[in-house]
Formats: sequence, C-alpha cells, structure tokens
Amino acid sequence: MEPRGAPAIGVNGVNRAVAAAFAGILVLATGPADAHRAFTRNGPPPDGISIPSLTHGQMAVISDNLPAIRALASARIGSDMTTWRLEDYLNLQSFVCLWGVFPRSIEDEGSPFNECAHAYLAAARALLLHLREASGVDHAAANALIRKIEVEMLDNGASLTLCRYSDEPFNTNEVVFPRWSQIPLRPPSAAFSVAVLIAIGAAAWIAWPKRHARGRQDETQPRALLDARQGS
Repeated sequence: MEPRGAPAIGVNGVNRAVAAAFAGILVLATGPADAHRAFTRNGPPPDGISIPSLTHGQMAVISDNLPAIRALASARIGSDMTTWRLEDYLNLQSFVCLWGVFPRSIEDEGSPFNECAHAYLAAARALLLHLREASGVDHAAANALIRKIEVEMLDNGASLTLCRYSDEPFNTNEVVFPRWSQIPLRPPSAAFSVAVLIAIGAAAWIAWPKRHARGRQDETQPRALLDARQGS
C-alpha cells in the first residue's frame, strides 16, 4: 500500500481543522475519559448491526472512495432501517474520529485515531455492500463502484496489509473513540494539535480588534449625532 501522507492544508483544510478542534473539545467533554470504546467487550455483545472489520490496506482504498459511497447513499429513494443505521453510524463515527483530518490517522497503526478510523471506514464498506441489494438505489452504480474498489484493492495488495485492528469487528451500538491520552506521544498528532490551537488563537486575535473597533465606532455615532443637534 502506498503511504498517503498528511493531507494538504489550504483554506478549506484550516476551516476543517478548526471545526475538528471544536469537535474534539466536544467529544472530550462527552466521551469516556479512559476507555476508547463507549461499551466494553466484557459480557454479551451490544445489540445492533455487527460490522466486519477491514484490513489496514483496505482502509486507504475505502477512504479514497468514501465521497462516492456517501453520494450513492444520499441519492437513494426511500430508506430501510439497515441503511439508515449504517449511514447514521458512519456519520457519527467519522465525527467522533474528527473526519480523519489528523495526519496519518489511516495509514499509521500507532495513530491514536487509527482504530476509530477502522470503525467508520468499515461502516462505509458495509453500507456500500448493503446498498447493492437495498431498494431505491441505483444498483448499476453500486455494482460499478464495488468493482472499482475491488480492482483498486487488488492493484494495491490491500488484503495483504494487516494490523492489530484488522480482525476486530464493530457494532452500530458501540462508538469507538480516539485514544486521546496517546496524542502527546505521537509526533504527527501532537504537532497537528498544536498547529490547530495556534490557528484558533490567531483567528481569535485577529477577530478581536475588529469587534473592539466596531464597538467604539458604534459608541461615537450617537455622540456625533447629539453634538450635531446641539450645534443646530
């Protein structure tokens, strides 16, 4: 599998990064502090749809085709419960994983975001395979996309690239959180976090003087109008 590298950071990338930072704060406030899963593996599995995992090599191919999978799902007419639950889990899990914007969250097995990336990409593949048989879906488009992905996986030898999460099933009732405590220990994730915080601080610093100046301008306008009336 070819290394994908860190995503390019442009204006849209900065906006997505800032959104990811705020989402991260929200997830940190609402997610479990120690466990990386909302439910543990002790006891019976949670109710919901079981989602087979995918190999480490397959993740990159599914990620490249994720916009097409989402577009195919959103173009369907009507919905069934399985489609709705898989798509809902895909959206929730990708949000929890901050949309994969952290560098090397997909290709680096040691990334704090790798397991949660496994979860939402596995959900995307499960959704695509279900759309192949679901009603109200363009089955020709679904089959064409599946064939495209299969060819890309064969070309990349994706099924041969395994990692510790490759045999780990997921469930629509089990949210997988990033390993927050490991972010400072992973240079790419730590550096990206610092860059995002600096960007947020710079944006706040730039925006504050404008608000302050606008407030002073609003205060001077009534005074100028009062002086004009007194002079007349």
